Amino acid sequence: MPDNDLSPESLGAEGTVAGLLSASNDRASATDPALLTTDGQVLDRTGLLAEVGRLADQLRDAGLGPTDRIAVALPNGPEMALTLLAVMSVGCLAPLNPGYREDEFKFYLDDLEARALITFPGQPKAVFAALPEQTTPIEVRGSALSIDFAGPAASAMGEGRDASRTRPTPDDQALVLHTSGTTSRPKIVPLRHRNLTASARNIARSLALGPADRSLNVMPLFHIHGIMAGLLAPLSVGGSVIVTPGFDAFGFHRWVDEFKPTYYSAVPTMHQMVLARAPEQRPTSLRFVRSSSASLPPTVFESLRRLFDVPVVEAYGMTEASHQMASNPLDRQKVGSVGLATGIEIAILDPENQVLPAGTRGEVAIKGPTVVDGYENNPSANEAAFTDGWFRTGGEGRLDEEGYLSLTGRLKEQINRGGEKISPLEIDAVLLEHPAVSQAVAFAIPHPKLGEEVGAAVVLREDPGEPGKIGERELRAHVSAHLAAFKVPRRILFLPEIPKGPTGKVQRIGLAERLGVSADPSEAGSGG
Repeated sequence: MPDNDLSPESLGAEGTVAGLLSASNDRASATDPALLTTDGQVLDRTGLLAEVGRLADQLRDAGLGPTDRIAVALPNGPEMALTLLAVMSVGCLAPLNPGYREDEFKFYLDDLEARALITFPGQPKAVFAALPEQTTPIEVRGSALSIDFAGPAASAMGEGRDASRTRPTPDDQALVLHTSGTTSRPKIVPLRHRNLTASARNIARSLALGPADRSLNVMPLFHIHGIMAGLLAPLSVGGSVIVTPGFDAFGFHRWVDEFKPTYYSAVPTMHQMVLARAPEQRPTSLRFVRSSSASLPPTVFESLRRLFDVPVVEAYGMTEASHQMASNPLDRQKVGSVGLATGIEIAILDPENQVLPAGTRGEVAIKGPTVVDGYENNPSANEAAFTDGWFRTGGEGRLDEEGYLSLTGRLKEQINRGGEKISPLEIDAVLLEHPAVSQAVAFAIPHPKLGEEVGAAVVLREDPGEPGKIGERELRAHVSAHLAAFKVPRRILFLPEIPKGPTGKVQRIGLAERLGVSADPSEAGSGG
């Protein structure tokens, strides 16, 4: 008999992801929508639990259990949403970007020691070329909200093994991700069920989410932002999720009009593309817009607020904290702040681990139930990051007298120009105030004498107002009117698009090298 009991009693109440989903059914009608696709398919609350339980049974029949890491390489969409919920009901989810190349798949699958890999038959081809011997492929058959896990490999895995009847506990690992690895080997971040369920509750509470709320999920579901704020948080309170194939600037406004979401959460670059393709201001179903994973420029904040006429909630998140650490309240947003601590403690520390007073700039540190216990197999990183009970985030900022946190940048992203420490966020904000600038990112350029010089890349608006008259000289003059001379970019590149990582975030570290730019214009590449 299938054993798809997802009740709180069998799964540790709300301390596990499956238990959280089951308990949330008490807050909504069994026939209320849970997952919706962009082609109009709907799965109600009862159907969601049944499908997740059925798929979980298939994984157990393949011999998988709570101690197994199960990699998933699927594109955004309903198949990915159902798969990740089923995997976390059985073992430990390891979501991978399906756009990785062969060498990247090989590194991550080896590093994770994944026991199984779930993907579409034959796709992506690079993953099969890189598949380690210990990792068994499992195929997703079907599509949208009607799928199965099958294939010869899955059947072979379960031969001679009893399907696991052990269920994950709050202390078991539910999700494992890697840090971005921009300056060193990526670190493994193992998040436990208790971390994720606490985070889902914190996000839902800070946004006052309930059964009537509907998320338009545009973030990748291999990223902590999409998993937590786009999917688990609304499902945890009986809400629903529009599972999109990924961010689409052209389809976004149509989805808002057709499917009536009450919110969406995205990174700032996505918000900028929403604004670029926006029709005129009009009433929508949105009751707020959420931004996280990178600092939201004040000009973008104000433009979003005017477009949708709803609160714009900026939050602060990172993988090591199961996403959200702080959020602006719905009833009081401070522009330029990422808000108040949500379910954890936040402090500003000096290099000697002393807590600094309000208004003083230092490193942001956190502690609480959503924070990872430590990096896996990385004693040196743990020693540096976990000190005196705090996790040092690597972010720099200050707390005001009311407890609102303002970020001044990432410590590793600071530009060190001859000893002057410059926050690139400050330069971004000034460039974006120019009416011709649509997007901007400041970054460090290596310099033989100063160590680093200030550079910037901008995307101009499609109609800058005075074609041919917006150049590097004008933008440098604009910045110099607002900031000290040492903060004015030495080089400004005009690009059709800002280079971004797979989750849509700008990656400042190494940007000068990727763009082929130096502090001396005569030595620079085209930058295009």
